[in-house]
Amino acid sequence: MTDEDRADGPPDARHRLGSLLNGLRATVLGANDGIVSTAGLVVGVAGATPHRDALLVAGIAGTLAGALSMAAGEYVSVSTQRDTERAALARERRELAADPAGELEELAGMYRDRGLSEELSHRVARELTEHDALRAHAEVELGLDRYRVDPWQAAFASLFSFVLGALVPLAAMLLSSDAWRLPVTVAAVLAATGALGAVSARLGGALPLRAALRCVVGGSFAMLVTYLVGTLVGAVTSL
Repeated sequence: MTDEDRADGPPDARHRLGSLLNGLRATVLGANDGIVSTAGLVVGVAGATPHRDALLVAGIAGTLAGALSMAAGEYVSVSTQRDTERAALARERRELAADPAGELEELAGMYRDRGLSEELSHRVARELTEHDALRAHAEVELGLDRYRVDPWQAAFASLFSFVLGALVPLAAMLLSSDAWRLPVTVAAVLAATGALGAVSARLGGALPLRAALRCVVGGSFAMLVTYLVGTLVGAVTSL
């Protein structure tokens, strides 16, 4: 077991809950991105051309490109964060080995800054250092007490949630008749984004209605802009 793993400690119930909530939030955000970006794409194409084949090609290409881009971005982001945390822990380990007394005083000072008395801050710092000095500094000085997400897990979660979200506007656009294509797609997208916003707010303990409204407004704005641009491009290219 590495020092970085020891700094995290055993996975207790709080860490397992944190892992679950982080995964759910990432899934909700990925699905919301899939809905909004794909909806903007197909609505924009619908504004330029009524042909179903063009909508199908654009929707599938946009879904694959967006899902792969999100997966790659999540992998790079989480990997970079993990590498940064490991470097910080390695530096802290070297400092503990070089100057244990100074690091103990530094830890006590951080507890004093949090409101503990001189005597209590030294006692807490000393007992935590005797138990696990690296973990004590990782949690208090570096703030590394959160659950670490695996880069591959984050990448695949983003990829699949994006694809599932993208299926909402894509299916609504392709399965509707020409006359009802836009209203059905808009209704499906706004309902899905509103529901995801409410779920995300519930997970974070915020007000569901406010979060749902933000998502609905954002999705509406994205579809309006892309539709207007698509209509303009379609009019120009048909001249």
